[in-house]
Amino acid sequence: MNQTILLFVCPDQKGLVSSITGFISERKGNILSLNEFVDTETGTFFLRVAWEMEQDLKMFKEEFRELALKFRAHWNIFDSLKKIKTALFVSKYDHCLRDILWRYGMNEFPVDILFIISNHRDLEHIGDRYHIPYYYFPVDKNTRHKTEQDELNLLKENNIDTLVLARYMQILSPEFVSHFPNRIINIHHSFLPAFIGGNPYKQAYIRGVKIIGATSHYVTEDLDEGPI
Repeated sequence: MNQTILLFVCPDQKGLVSSITGFISERKGNILSLNEFVDTETGTFFLRVAWEMEQDLKMFKEEFRELALKFRAHWNIFDSLKKIKTALFVSKYDHCLRDILWRYGMNEFPVDILFIISNHRDLEHIGDRYHIPYYYFPVDKNTRHKTEQDELNLLKENNIDTLVLARYMQILSPEFVSHFPNRIINIHHSFLPAFIGGNPYKQAYIRGVKIIGATSHYVTEDLDEGPI
């Protein structure tokens, strides 16, 4: 039996959870996990629910569309058996890349990492170790537009679903980002968005911060201000 995942975002309102879980239950779905969150500042409701079902996924989506329209929702439904086609972007720092590929090798992520893109050759040996193609696209201010177009061509030719910026030390143009809305994930230190700009570690040290971790956000046109 396939496991199905729903991602659902809409203005917060009464009856959301009961309507969605009831819809799944009526179609003999067995809910395995459910996580919800309300951003009280924006009045936005977020939900992720996973369940097992026997009904055809295409039919379920068609029937669910009417419910989603009622709540003015942005939503998507995924078959968990279908792996996400992913490309990694890196520069010279290797820690994020190594961790992702190690976990990928342990089958922790339901993705297919098709290739690595970098503006330096320094980490090519890591891609070779994991038998993942490594593409070098040098970036400078005079050729940036052409480089991004070449990268987009490669991504689209391979039907990439998601991009992961694993310490990619370049700012993507709004035009580039527009091709992958809410599908570019940036991994960074957890100082953002409190310490933006140059020398975030120094800024935090001066302020007396004692703990640091890592987090990630979706890339938007506003630098480092996408949803975490």
